[in-house]
Amino acid sequence: MRIVSVVGTRPQLIKAAALQPALRRHHREVFVDTGQHYDDAMAGNFFEELGLTRPDHSLGIGGGGHGDQTGRLLIALEPLLGDANADAVLVYGDTNSTLAGALAAAKLGIPVAHVEAGLRSFDRRMPEELNRVVADHVSRWLFAPTPAAVSNLAAEGITSGVLEVGDLMLDLATRVIEEVRNPAVLATIGLGLGVAVSPGRFLYATVHRAENRDPNAMARWSALLGAVAEPGRPVVLALHPGTRAALDAAGIALPEGVLIVEPQGYRTSLALQLHAAAVLTDSGGIQRESAWLGVPCLVLRTTTEWPETVGGSGSSAVLVGLDREAALRELAARAPLARTAEQAAYRASHLYLVGPGAAERIASALTGAGEAFEK
Repeated sequence: MRIVSVVGTRPQLIKAAALQPALRRHHREVFVDTGQHYDDAMAGNFFEELGLTRPDHSLGIGGGGHGDQTGRLLIALEPLLGDANADAVLVYGDTNSTLAGALAAAKLGIPVAHVEAGLRSFDRRMPEELNRVVADHVSRWLFAPTPAAVSNLAAEGITSGVLEVGDLMLDLATRVIEEVRNPAVLATIGLGLGVAVSPGRFLYATVHRAENRDPNAMARWSALLGAVAEPGRPVVLALHPGTRAALDAAGIALPEGVLIVEPQGYRTSLALQLHAAAVLTDSGGIQRESAWLGVPCLVLRTTTEWPETVGGSGSSAVLVGLDREAALRELAARAPLARTAEQAAYRASHLYLVGPGAAERIASALTGAGEAFEK
């Protein structure tokens, strides 16, 4: 089959890196980068690091509000897809690039394949939730990462074309984990970051979602990060450029103990998670990476599309929203200061990952006359 793959953000590049080798063994791929993450620190270095083929088409459509950006994406993608003679258009996840790629293809009568179909936070205030719901309802192939995702689709009346394939990102993490297991990697990372980091002696944080760029939300999560920082255990915050701009516009300064670094490459991010005392994030991708790595994760949201990772005291992640007291309480229980170095060392030495083979399942499922399959 001739498949047009549409990506635009860092998480989508990670998923594409996991899928592309298998996809190209079975199919002819036209690779399109919309440029939704237009900052080179956010996306540019990922191509080299992850071994991704350079895009056949780079659209350079970054910035702007949701409606403006989605409209420009549709305008750019429609003629490109119309000329591509594609048998299918493949989209990933839940971004504006996902929505635009799925809508443009569906309106042209080109079958859509959606990777990470069926995820639901059940919070329609989130633009990501709207994007993923619409993409699922116009897709012919729905590649679900979890049983819960399959159940969500069935609850919405979608059963044809659904296949549970596992998580592509676990495939990729399995391939590279040996490169970041040794804590000596932290010395190199520390030199590059300009901060000293050692196992269990720092917290790793990321904040990027739209709801956490509201001035009130930023004031709350910055205070939360300041509260959980300890002498000898700072918070290393990989700051999204959009979040940095929002903080600057609101005049909010991050507290002492919060060390700002640029967005990190894939392997560096995995290493910082694995060797951290704990992770604080609003990222769905980091939430599930931390689950595989066995790292305590405080999710700076009140809902999640990855319910498998959250729950009772034995789970890897917990939803704390922007509640400072809840964050302090959960950190004390999950990553007590006196034990975090020991916990980090044990975690790194005993970690064992097995990829689900999601890439091969997706590529194989798309083979064969382009017909949708039944679950």
